[in-house]
Amino acid sequence: LNRGFTEMHCMSGHSNFVSCVCIIPPSDLYPRGLIATGGNDHNICIFTVDNTAPLYVLKGHKNTVCSLSSGKFGTLLSGSWDTTARVWLNDRCMMTLQGHTAAIWAVKILPEQGLMLTGSADKTIKLWKAGRCERTFTGHEDCVRGLAILSEMEFLSCANDASVRRWQISGECLQVYYGHTNYIYSISVFPHSKDFVTTGEDRSLRIWKQGECAQTIRLPAQSVWCCCVLDNGDIVVGASDGIVRVFTKSLERTASAEEIQAFENELSQASIDPKTGDLGDINADDLPGREHLKDPGTRDGQTRLIKDNGKVEAYQWSVSEERWIKIGDVVGSSGATQQTSGKVLFEGKEYDYVFTIDVNESGPSYKLPYNITDDPWLTAYNFLQKNDLNPMFLDQVAKFIMDNTKGQTLSTSTQFSDPFTGAGRYVPGSSSGSSTIPAADPFTGAGRYVPGSASNAVAPGSGVDPYTGMGAYQSAAAKAENIYFPKKDAVTFDQANPTQILGKLKELNGSATEEHKLTEDDLIILEKLLSATCNTSAETPTAQQLQTLWRAVNWPEDIVFPALDILRLSIRHPTVNENFCSEKDHVQFIVLLLKFLNPEGKQANQLLALRTLCNCFVSPAGQKLVMEQRGEIMTQAIEMKSGNNKNIHIALATLTLNYAVCLHKVNNIEGKAQCLSVISTLMEVVQDLEAVFRLLVALGTLISDDTSAVQLAKSLGIDSQIKKYASVSEPAKVKECCRFVLNLL
Repeated sequence: LNRGFTEMHCMSGHSNFVSCVCIIPPSDLYPRGLIATGGNDHNICIFTVDNTAPLYVLKGHKNTVCSLSSGKFGTLLSGSWDTTARVWLNDRCMMTLQGHTAAIWAVKILPEQGLMLTGSADKTIKLWKAGRCERTFTGHEDCVRGLAILSEMEFLSCANDASVRRWQISGECLQVYYGHTNYIYSISVFPHSKDFVTTGEDRSLRIWKQGECAQTIRLPAQSVWCCCVLDNGDIVVGASDGIVRVFTKSLERTASAEEIQAFENELSQASIDPKTGDLGDINADDLPGREHLKDPGTRDGQTRLIKDNGKVEAYQWSVSEERWIKIGDVVGSSGATQQTSGKVLFEGKEYDYVFTIDVNESGPSYKLPYNITDDPWLTAYNFLQKNDLNPMFLDQVAKFIMDNTKGQTLSTSTQFSDPFTGAGRYVPGSSSGSSTIPAADPFTGAGRYVPGSASNAVAPGSGVDPYTGMGAYQSAAAKAENIYFPKKDAVTFDQANPTQILGKLKELNGSATEEHKLTEDDLIILEKLLSATCNTSAETPTAQQLQTLWRAVNWPEDIVFPALDILRLSIRHPTVNENFCSEKDHVQFIVLLLKFLNPEGKQANQLLALRTLCNCFVSPAGQKLVMEQRGEIMTQAIEMKSGNNKNIHIALATLTLNYAVCLHKVNNIEGKAQCLSVISTLMEVVQDLEAVFRLLVALGTLISDDTSAVQLAKSLGIDSQIKKYASVSEPAKVKECCRFVLNLL
């Protein structure tokens, strides 16, 4: 009689071992849900319940995919040995989360939309919001292996340091739980409860209630890789002996007496290696005999070692049955402990040795990890390949390994290496620098030229253009018809006062150093350029004018802003746009603008660089360039949010809107994902309603006619971020536009 589970399908699609599995909840398209698997072949396979071949395969990770978590609206989060996590929607990668410096062993999507957690071999956990790292949790002393969600505000983590930690999303560690004697691989929470279960490298499954380890179930396998609590409260565990076992509290689901006896027999015959430290330090000579089992245990899961005919046996106390159950024979007990078994951690993996190799006196030294089971020649070859070193060192390195590991043989009972981390290499990712709030803008005082002080309004167009605060349109008409999005053309910053700009340029030129000083002729040339590009003359800008402008925009940071303002206005002219953005010069042009997008820099320069980027969108050459460099530009631009300067916020919103206009035409979902992430991030800090309005138009444009973009916006929780703007009274355009967007979400 089998009261358990029967195999329905054997699915295959990976070319190497499968390291994680996750269920994608049912949707309209797949009413029975989907199954996602991550593999050592760097891929993720998505299966339907009825088919043994994958529905589709997600490619993008550069190493083993070792963790998966599914969220609402079809989103899937994956973690990999390549140090990145990726967010997928259906069959496309939306975002890559970069910041960890070692493998990401655990990922979880939180109930609050747009929030995600990653746990890594770099010992940290990171909280991500809309694709950006919001917070890093430190406290674990070794690789973080598992994560479990308790509520919107709390989660649990387990690690190779044999501890479980309970955290608040806000960053605080509330509690640390100890009980396991070795790595903890997996953690799972009981439904509607704060109680949880853990499994690890100490052959045990532990059940935790009210913060205490309430029950320990030993298994006849060294590594208990994973656990999961079913909706009915049963616990499923998978172990290194290749068997899945289900434990239950329910009497009607309990296995037959024969099956339970078979499990106990298997357990009592297991051989326990004392080197693992699972049973504490063992000294065989001091152990009592069988009579020691006459005394009852004091708590469930307590272990006792006895010596019988020179053999050491391990027993565990069961409170419910009031007896000692044999959990195995202890083999080769020499009194070795985990410390004396002498394993070394390198990049989150255990090795017998990690050597430091100096190839030459002056160069860097390299780490060479080695296990006694490895082939010294192959290890030497891989080491040289990995570090790009001369292959002629092969003999030397191999000989070095052999000389330094003499006489070491492997004890076959040790199964202590983690098969997940067996090989793969990690490539450290890069972490982002911190941003500080720039100092206040020194350009103040009456009659001074302050960039962008005159107006935030965009070029006055027809009365119905909602960008001009011209108020010529009637809100009654607007209610019926969406005049806001999808927006078809880029929005530019055209407001100009050439006399003021030139006056400031001349004044600052007076204080410039000799190498930067412009001649009188240069100033006249720039004046001509301004009149040519501000449409006051019909002349075409000349090469000489553009060279002079390039010299001026390379002035030192503290005096460059009037020159940047001339660049902002000139870049709208097709000739200038073609010159700066074309194939041959575009690299230095983008490098120049990105240099000003530095959170430490001057706000005037930040503002004008952002406005120049917005104005690049008016011509094909500029549009092509900013679209090609989108990732880099947006990543740096978003760092400008922290200054809380409303004009900078309006410029950021406009840049996002111009990207949305282009992305709506080409329908690039990765690009849309980045813009949605930026919109979500900006919505949290922006106060100015003009900036909010432009973000709403950008959002509406991105999600118009694109169901994937709508799903992604919902999964980031943007709908709940913008709801409050549906009731803004003035300006009416904010409320109206917001309502049109919410209709799509």
